[in-house]
Amino acid sequence: MLPLPGSPSSSWAMFWARLNAVFAGADIRVCIAFWLFGLINNVLYVIILSAALDLVGPDVPKAIVLLADIVPSFVIKLCAPYFIHLVPYSFRILLFAAISSWGMLLIALAPPYTDGGTITAKMAGVVLASLSSGIGELSFLGLTHYYGPFSQAAWGSGTGAAGLIGAGYYSITTTSIGLSVKTTLLASSFLPLVMVMGFFLVLPRGPLQKTGCPQHRDENLDHEEEHGDILDREDRGLLANPEERSTTSIRSSNPAMKSTTWQTRFIHDLRRSRGLIYPYILPLMLVYFAEYLINQSVAPTLLFPLDKTPFTEYRSFYPTYATIYQLGVFISRSSLPFIRIPYLYTMGALQCLNLLLLILQALYTIFPSIYVVFVLIFWVGVLGGLVYVNTYANVSDDVPEEEREFALGAVSVSDSAGIMLSGLVGVVGGVEEGLCAWQVGRGKDWCRRL
Repeated sequence: MLPLPGSPSSSWAMFWARLNAVFAGADIRVCIAFWLFGLINNVLYVIILSAALDLVGPDVPKAIVLLADIVPSFVIKLCAPYFIHLVPYSFRILLFAAISSWGMLLIALAPPYTDGGTITAKMAGVVLASLSSGIGELSFLGLTHYYGPFSQAAWGSGTGAAGLIGAGYYSITTTSIGLSVKTTLLASSFLPLVMVMGFFLVLPRGPLQKTGCPQHRDENLDHEEEHGDILDREDRGLLANPEERSTTSIRSSNPAMKSTTWQTRFIHDLRRSRGLIYPYILPLMLVYFAEYLINQSVAPTLLFPLDKTPFTEYRSFYPTYATIYQLGVFISRSSLPFIRIPYLYTMGALQCLNLLLLILQALYTIFPSIYVVFVLIFWVGVLGGLVYVNTYANVSDDVPEEEREFALGAVSVSDSAGIMLSGLVGVVGGVEEGLCAWQVGRGKDWCRRL
């Protein structure tokens, strides 16, 4: 897109014209609102992970915080797509903003471990924040169905920015400014209000009101049941060909067709969701599994002698890796208007290759320079972000309109499942401990100096 010197189209005027063409039709209010939704919904997750050491102390595994921060989100994403359509979006926004703020207040106001406090109350707050984040993600992804592709691009960019802003916020407030952990977390408990203002004051309500309440899935189901073809279409899932879909996409207006029970609707949606597993859920889950296993268990062991690095102490390695990774995530999650990559399994395989290379690096130091590792960590973030935004873009392109809102919410379970699985493998399998012990046994005790 950038003008190349000497080319016929090298003028900046031509560049800006092309850029404007990319964003033609974008509503600035929609973009701002969804960017804020993505930022705030994810930033509390990042702040909690950044505060893990201060929350539980040095003697408690930090994976406990990770699992408390991801398991509730996974459970709600697994279950909610089958009933959440019954709850209006305006009520959802108020609900999970309240739950999120309550959770952060509980974390902040519970006595710290240094004063003899237990971690029970803090973990309860983490669970509440996780539930809010999970239901928020599947709701906002479903909401993008009504606002078009630019809402999806803005949401992805906001979630990418959350990693940089959340980690930077906690580091600056507690280290540079010198605020206490309690004050920092108390201040963050007001951040969910930004989502409320974004929804009620910034986001245009016209598309949502014009479409109405998403009850049309139930009406389609009634129509299919009336014609006796429900089980056949369920077996084909959400990705039936257009000819098959055209016979079942007409909304029924006959009151006699409203007898479908909630149990039938649930089984109907559950069977249809099977069609989402292979093309969308598995590749996104695979990428997140490899990505977070690298972040949690491998990256802490990617160490070098200090005289061969820009650092003065070993504790500086991991925060630097995390920042480089988050930068890659932010850039790639902001790339949707410019580049589309539909090959999800190819990117998943590349992420697994990154995992293998970095494990070999921890074991055998196959790359002699830390700057090569910096590039690989950045690439890990780029791949993760690309798969995230392209998965949901593919869902929007492939799934018929009447099923799209449900599909976007159902696929959101993928990242939480991958993160949870990587956490379990890291803890139960002792990946970090095993890599560190291998290094110590060969005279490289750097991982003991963190």
